[in-house]
Amino acid sequence: MRGAVLLAALLWQAAATNEPPVAQPGAMRYERAIRVASGTGQACAVLDAPIFPHAASSLTDLRIFPTGAAGAMHELPYAITLSEALTEETQAAPVLNLRASGAKIVFDLQMPSRAYTDVTLNLNPSIHDFIAVATVTGSDSLAERGRATELGSFTLFDLASQHLSRNTTIPLQESTFRFLHLELSVSATTGLAASRFVPTMVLGASVPPSREAQTVYTTVAVTTAIATKGRETVAAFELPARIPVERVSFAIAPEFKGNFSREVRVGALAAADAGTDDDGRAPLPEIVNGSILRVHASESGRELRSEQLGVPAILGANLQRAAKVEVTVENGDDQPLPIASVRLEMRQRKICFEAPESGSLALFYGDGELAAPVYDYARLFVTSRTALVAELGPEALNANYRAPTAQLRSFAERHPELLWIALIEAICELGLVAIRSAKGIV
Repeated sequence: MRGAVLLAALLWQAAATNEPPVAQPGAMRYERAIRVASGTGQACAVLDAPIFPHAASSLTDLRIFPTGAAGAMHELPYAITLSEALTEETQAAPVLNLRASGAKIVFDLQMPSRAYTDVTLNLNPSIHDFIAVATVTGSDSLAERGRATELGSFTLFDLASQHLSRNTTIPLQESTFRFLHLELSVSATTGLAASRFVPTMVLGASVPPSREAQTVYTTVAVTTAIATKGRETVAAFELPARIPVERVSFAIAPEFKGNFSREVRVGALAAADAGTDDDGRAPLPEIVNGSILRVHASESGRELRSEQLGVPAILGANLQRAAKVEVTVENGDDQPLPIASVRLEMRQRKICFEAPESGSLALFYGDGELAAPVYDYARLFVTSRTALVAELGPEALNANYRAPTAQLRSFAERHPELLWIALIEAICELGLVAIRSAKGIV
């Protein structure tokens, strides 16, 4: 009987010990005031980079509480959004009716059942030094081609012999036509024979997310300290732990009008004082490659315009530890680019909630013991196009913060290993009682 009572008490104590802590503003080190534009209803504030190093991993300890109110404060449910294109992946557009029509290459594209803007033609990568004029019309049926809507003429090009870029993307206004009809007039930029430009050079087409649904980014860090080392231009950053980096963007000095195409290397390595992984080894360096380019030129009477000053660079080395990030532009034998600044960016994250009719709010964080909250609000959340704009004030230490101390914790919380030893002992005692009882019955 004594063993059963002891076991029940220990199980009750273990359950109490394993209960997740309740969110309390006084247990969180940091706070930021939330300012909401006048009105009630859904409101959203952008989460900036300074939150990440001081919050728990994956932002599990974020809580919103009313401030200045008397009595107990109840947390306000929220949802976190992550900016992303409405269509997550680039989709293929099948090529139909590919043929030659005189000196032109003619074909149709079957477009996805969604809005789109850019259409990228997959032209044979072994064919270089050309200019192509693409005349595009749109319709909802191949049978309606005679009544198709004119969408414009666009210049595509490859300037490999000039050490410049290749652009085969058609920038449309946002459209929803089920079919596009294209006529390509291709000419050489050098003395090479035009007989290379045949229908088989069209290998396919792809449709990225609409520009109207592109991802929005938030700046993580920016530097104007650009150094030249040999044939490379380097920008260096030191980031605190847990700040995500998902793109690198460049700003070129506005007075520079030249064309260029440069390879870019983004390297991330944990800071020297960031410690080691669980197996005792220092984390390996991480490298992401990309390119930046600009072409503003006139060839054969056609204006050529293409610009790409951002590089997708999803880094993992700096997610859980402080990191050093180096962005390197490879200049080769060309003069270094006059880079005005380099930015590290992350996809925009917002915290959304229902703004109350009155009272002030604050965002609290900095309690690594908290588990992620589970709100019906987040499960049922739908972004409103008319959401109020909320802003976070500067980060401040929580004036009411009280650090947890060992004296305030129960004996079982401070020594959980003794609890489990006692639990095993009680189970063994009950097992012996059961064996003796069985022998007595026999």
